[in-house]
Amino acid sequence: MSALSSPSAAAARFTGRPVTGARPLTGSLTEVTLDDGRAVVVKRGDGAGAARAEAAGLRWLAESGTVGIPAVHGDDEHWLVTDRVAQGRASARAAVRFGRDLAALHAAGAPAFGAAPPGGPGDAWIGLAPMRNVTGTDWPSWYAEHRVLPYLRRAVDAGTVGPAEAADVERVCERLPDLAGPAQPPARLHGDLWSGNVLWGADGRVHLIDPAAHGGHRETDLAMLRLFGCPHLDRILDGYRDTAPLADDWADRVGVHQLFPLLVHAVLFGRGYAEQALTAARAALRRAG
Repeated sequence: MSALSSPSAAAARFTGRPVTGARPLTGSLTEVTLDDGRAVVVKRGDGAGAARAEAAGLRWLAESGTVGIPAVHGDDEHWLVTDRVAQGRASARAAVRFGRDLAALHAAGAPAFGAAPPGGPGDAWIGLAPMRNVTGTDWPSWYAEHRVLPYLRRAVDAGTVGPAEAADVERVCERLPDLAGPAQPPARLHGDLWSGNVLWGADGRVHLIDPAAHGGHRETDLAMLRLFGCPHLDRILDGYRDTAPLADDWADRVGVHQLFPLLVHAVLFGRGYAEQALTAARAALRRAG
């Protein structure tokens, strides 16, 4: 058990400053005010190594000098302390800049598909679900073996997806070499880029939090942005394409890239997400002919 028994104790240790106040934000997040007036966010890790994995991901993304990332003050097995992002309004101008920054982040690259951030564990997390970072040399086989199929098996074991339904997803995995589009080098991914992890800062920039960072296919982050919606998404994509053009048919592959997060959500939250995953799989098979 961590010797740091509270968010305030974690904030004091990792910032080296006395604490003057604390305000819970969620069950696992606390805003802590320091004696110099600054605010930090203290997060309690939900699983073994989760805080360290997230800290490594934040540092890796920040190292690229591209997207806005809150500074990490410190972490241990149970706690993560970062700067508090002062939030503002979503704007088209900030969206275009974010798109350009995201393209630059992806271009910063990764050693391999499935590569963990430097210092990050192989056994990491995406939200509340475990996510194993195992490297591969080509995206289709790596994505099938280490992202889609592990969660499909868990969903079947839990009875959330039926065996006959699972066959549709398995067929997509078999067809991935044909469905994946032009080969891409490993990109430096946020990895859990839904709108809740996109903070529109008071400084006019977008800042990203809660990564499941790894080496992957750049279209995966874009597919995540589309999965649950994001303000000014069209402008984000405009900015992205200004910096790194996308293949003309990239949007046809969105459902393939969404299979992973949808199956993760099916494991965590049940049948509704399983049905969305099956719909995406069947649509991909229809396009494949």
